[in-house]
Order: sequence, then structure tokens, then C-alpha cells
Amino acid sequence: MLLWLFMASSIINPVITLPADRFYRTALYLLVLTSTFTLVCTGKLDPLTTILAPAAILYKGFRWWRGYPAEWKASLATRLVVAYIFFFPLDALFFSRSLSPNTANPALYAVLLASVHFLLFVTIVRLYSATSDRDGLFLAMLAFAGILASAVFTVDTYFFALFIAFLVFGVATFVGLEVRRGAAGAIFPSVDSNPARERRFHRALSAAAITVAVGGALIGSLLFFFFPRFNAGYMARAGMQTSLMSGFTDNVELGEIGEIKKSSSVVMRVKTGSPVDYPMLRWRGISLSNFDGRRWFSNDKTREILPPSSNGWIFFTDRKDRATEIRAAGEIHFSILLQPMASDAIFAPSTLIALRGNFAGDANPAVHHGYLIRDSTGSIYNPYRNFSQVQYEGDSLLPSVDPSVVRQAVSEYPAEISGTYLQLPAKLDPRIPELAKKMTAAGRNPFDKAVAMQYYLQKNYGYTLNLSGRPGKDPLAHFLFESRAGHCEYFASAMAIMLRTLGIPSREVNGFLPGEYNDLAGDYIVRASNAHSWVEAYFPGSGWLTFDPTPPGNELPGGFFSRLGEYIDWMQLSWSEWVINYDFTHQVALAQNMQRGSRNWSETIRAWFHRLQDRGMNKLTAFQRAHARGGLLLPAVLIFFLVVLRFGWLRSLFRWLSLYFQMQATPPQRSNPQLASRLYDELLRILAKRGFSRAPTQTPMEFATSLTLQPHLAQPVREFTQLYVQARFGDRPLNSTRLQDLLSQLRSLPNTLAL
Repeated sequence: MLLWLFMASSIINPVITLPADRFYRTALYLLVLTSTFTLVCTGKLDPLTTILAPAAILYKGFRWWRGYPAEWKASLATRLVVAYIFFFPLDALFFSRSLSPNTANPALYAVLLASVHFLLFVTIVRLYSATSDRDGLFLAMLAFAGILASAVFTVDTYFFALFIAFLVFGVATFVGLEVRRGAAGAIFPSVDSNPARERRFHRALSAAAITVAVGGALIGSLLFFFFPRFNAGYMARAGMQTSLMSGFTDNVELGEIGEIKKSSSVVMRVKTGSPVDYPMLRWRGISLSNFDGRRWFSNDKTREILPPSSNGWIFFTDRKDRATEIRAAGEIHFSILLQPMASDAIFAPSTLIALRGNFAGDANPAVHHGYLIRDSTGSIYNPYRNFSQVQYEGDSLLPSVDPSVVRQAVSEYPAEISGTYLQLPAKLDPRIPELAKKMTAAGRNPFDKAVAMQYYLQKNYGYTLNLSGRPGKDPLAHFLFESRAGHCEYFASAMAIMLRTLGIPSREVNGFLPGEYNDLAGDYIVRASNAHSWVEAYFPGSGWLTFDPTPPGNELPGGFFSRLGEYIDWMQLSWSEWVINYDFTHQVALAQNMQRGSRNWSETIRAWFHRLQDRGMNKLTAFQRAHARGGLLLPAVLIFFLVVLRFGWLRSLFRWLSLYFQMQATPPQRSNPQLASRLYDELLRILAKRGFSRAPTQTPMEFATSLTLQPHLAQPVREFTQLYVQARFGDRPLNSTRLQDLLSQLRSLPNTLAL
């Protein structure tokens, strides 16, 4: 493919005067195109730049293909660049600033985006005015700056593939440039006079560029994994995020979760090793206690600081104490890679036992300075939010509800529970309490009422992200009595408020559904579309229990593309785990795995060799017993093999077979000058057997002239040498048939001619 691109492009000038000129110019253009395409693929540029920059470069490539000269003079290009310098502050202060309102640092991101605009502008201007090798070097440096900017914007897996392509084109550019420089001022045949030779030349340059690039990538990968690691998490903080998902704060308005669900971007990956068989599995984020009719919030500012232990674990409760408080269906160990979010919430299964992670983003992963904060609702917060990826692991219990026990719960609640979780909006539609009583008329206890309400909402209301009509000042009443359809946030809010009208403490919880399980990586892929709201209701003796009144969505069966997406996700997870977040801890784990693997492999190979040795000895012993007189066969074969090696018969056989197959090729292949060199080596070998060896200081014609005293040798050797020199150095077709005839003639001469 690379060779085809080089050969199919006659870009810049219709007349090529230097070797590798077409190769160099094509590689340079592809280098610039790859750099621009990498910037565009980050998805961080504005739509105008995303369209115009690649279009301008592709149009220039079309003009180069057609052989048009440079469009702009160097003086005009300089004026355009100087003019843009005066436009740069306006771009950074207004245009780029308007594109970065939701970033972690809008001012910094605006300057970075404006710098990328300037970089692309200079690249395009220089591309349209390039006429010299100096311009080519400047374009190569601009392309490299584009790759660096892409590395700031993203650390995704596709960047590595595009970087490898950039590396190949970069090596090809400088290889072609050096060949052109070396040929400047030299005398050489026109490269256009022999298309076949030009193709071979470009094929060799392409192979050299690919080999050097791939070799550099492999050596760099080895250095990356084995070079001592002193800092960690640098690349994890390198990606510049253009937008951060909001909606998981202590102040959430109805409808925000629904907006999040319209995105399919991955927000976290939860590694569990195997699917979790638990129907109410949720990744809990924040819990909110107060509702004013339009938004949920928390008035309780009580915060508990949870410091890490000596080994980095932050404990939320004792495992034994939790087991006595609740019935557990099981225990889950998980590892979460959380993408940057506009929230300091930590997501995990609700009944947490312990968490461990580098929450503070320390450079040394062995030091755990980060602590967490827990509020009265059980929500966990990371005060070190730095808008970067956070990776942590933990243990949780999966509660098991026994309805017979919960039904016996008393209706008297602690003062701190009833005072906080029975709050109602000041202006509540009177129809809502009446509807709550209607839904739960058959319930004889708080638990049955909660179950009945959950079932009623699931069966009698519809799920949609596209809300119809105007909710007005009371969106909850609009949902319950007019639209009768909404997303999870409306269902959860309606159930929580209606439970409170019945005197049952409840709260709204925001988090994520489990997501899609990927059996390749052993993790759950949690997307923004999995954002979810549900309800927690309090029952004395059983604590907070989870209810989800939202109707289940229609899941489409996965096909080929779904499976392909799982492979891609597995690669992204491995990339994040072993490249982006690669640190000293990972290096130790890699060394331990390699040590165990090498030990296992060595033991396996040693056992296989012993089995093979025993099997061979048994067969040899059985053969000797069956063929007593054949015992001398093996020594004879061994002696023959040593004789073959001593006199080089095997090497001569391979050389003869290689030359034979080359002579059987098609006529165009037999005219290759390299075949002339092979035939000339065969000539020297034949003459050396007859006592005539060529001195290192002799040219082929001088050596042929020195054989004048041997007339039977001189005439065929002189003719052979003339044909060889013409084909090898005179750019004439090789007459391989005549050279083969002359070799046969020389072989038939008696060795006594040398005496």
C-alpha cells in the first residue's frame, strides 16, 4: 500500500530530475496529512477547523497530483503568517474561548485551541508555498508539532496507530531527502528512463522506511516497559478534555440525567472478572435528600474524612459488622477506571467495605496520601478531583432482601431519618398524595406499599428521553398526570416523593446501571447512556433498600459490530492499564509474570526434551536390536555428513540451485543487473579452480586482459566480462543466455590449461 502511494503520486513537478524526488515529496505530503488527520481524530477541534483544515490539505494533494506548481510566493506566505499573529489574541479571547466553557480550565484550553489553529494555518500556508528542501524541513517540523498537540488532546488507542503511520512517513521523508541530497551534483541516468528500475528503487526505499520505523517502535516499546519507572500517571493527566459530564453533584435539576443519557461515550470500566449475578447491581454515585419541586439537593453538610491505612486501603465499615447488619447475597471485588467528570463523586456498589486508589494523583504510586469524604447519605467524594482518569479497586457486599423480615419493620423512625428524608416541597400538587394512596391501597405495611408503587409505575407509565409538552412549574405533576412518560429521573423522583407522602423515608440516588459486560476483558463497559436514577427507602432493622420504578428498556441483540466493539474496548482497557497508567507497580507485576512464565516455559521445554530424548533412545535401541548388522549405518552417515561440510558441497548445491532457478525466470527478470553479478561470481569461482584468481586491486577488464597467455580462456572470459560490465555499469540489457553459454564453455575446458 505504501509503495502504491509513492508510485501513484507525481506531485509537485511534472519533470523529475533527482532520484527519490517523487518518493520524498509523496512521503512529505503524507506526513503532513497524517499529522492533520491525527489532530482531527482527537475530536477536540471545532467543527469549522475539522472540515476546512483536511479539505485544504487534500485539495493541495490533488493539485500536486496534477503537477501544478506552488500557488503562493514565499513573500505572500510570510505576510499571511504575520497577519495571523495579530488575529491570534482575538481567537484565544473570543472564538476559542466560546468553544471551551465546560472544560477544566477554560482559559488554558482556549489558548491551546488557538495555538492549534495557528499551527494548522501556518502548515497550510507553507504547504501552498513550498518550493525548496528548506520548506520541506519546516513542514516536517510543523507536522511533528501537530503530533505533539494531538498527544496533549488525547491518549486513546487510535493515537498509537496514527503515530506509527506518522513514524513510517517521517522516516520515509528523511530517507528520500538524504538520497536526493547525495545525488545533487552527481551524474546518474534519468530515473524516468527505466520504470521497472524506478519501481525497484522505490520498493527498496519503502522497505527501508518501514523496517526502520517498525524497528524503532519495537525498541521503544521494550525501553518503555523495562526502563525504570520513577513517575506514574503522567500520560493519564495528559489528555485535555474538551467537555466534562455534569449531573452528579449535590444540586441536580430534573432533566439533567436525561441529557447525559443521550451520549454514548464511555465514562467508566468496571473490571469484575466475571458477570455479577445480582439483579439490583448499580454503580452508586450520589444520594440527594431534599426536593423543592424542580431540583434535588442536600442541606446536610456533615462530612466525614476517611484516611487511608498503611497499605492504602480506606475502610468504610468492618466486614463482620456489615454481615450482621444486612443479609448478603455475596461479595464483589471490583476495579474501576473512571474517566474525567465534572464531579468529585466516587462510583461503587452501595454497600462498600473498602476502597484503594491513587485518588490524590501522587507521582509515586507506593505513597497513598489521598483520603476520601463520606456524607450522611453514604455518598463518597474525592476532594482531589483533578479532571483526570482515576483508577481504584474495592470490595462491596451485595445485600439480600428478606421480605418476611422487612414486612415486620416498625413504623417508628429515628429523628435524624424522619427529619431529613420525609421533607416535601412547599407547593406539592394535592393529586400526588391521593395517587400514592391509590397505588398502595392493597399494601398492609411500608415494604408492601413500596413494592406496589414500584410495580404500578413500571406498568402504567412509559419510558422516553424525548419529553412532550411543557412541564411548567411543576414537572413532577406534569409527568404523573399529563405526559405519563419520562426518563429514570422522573420515575425515581415521583416514587421518592410519593413514599414520603405516605410517611416512608426515601431519597433519590444518581449513578449508573451495570452497562454492557465484555467477556474478553472481564469488565463492564459503562457509558453515559447508562446514567440512572433510582430510589432508596429506609426500613428500621433492614436499613436502606433499593427500588427502581423505571420500566426496563428494550435491549437490541448484539451482532458482529457489537462483538467488534468488545474487542476494541478490550484493546482500550489494555492500553489504559498497561500504557497510559503504566507505573512502577505495573512494572513489578510484569516482571513477576515474566519470571513465572519463563519458569513454566523452561520446565515445559525441559520436560518435552527429556520425553523426546527418551523416545529417540528407545527407538534407536529397538532398531539396533532388530538390525544387528546395521549398527555401522549411523557412523557411515555421520562421516558422509562431515565430508559434505568439509568440502562445502552443501553450500555449492544451494548456490547452484539458486542460480538455476534465477535462470529459469521470465526474460525481464533475467535482465536484472544483480543476476549479472551472480554470474560473474560463478565465473571467478570457475577460474579460481584453474589457478587464476582475481586480485582485489584489479578491475574486471584488467583481470580479463591478464589471461592473454591462455588463449582458450582469454576469448570467452573477455567476452563474458564485456557483457557483464555493460549490463552492470552501462545500463544495457543483460544477455543472461549468452553468459550461461560462456560459463558452460569454460566448465568444459580441461583443467590442464592452467599448467
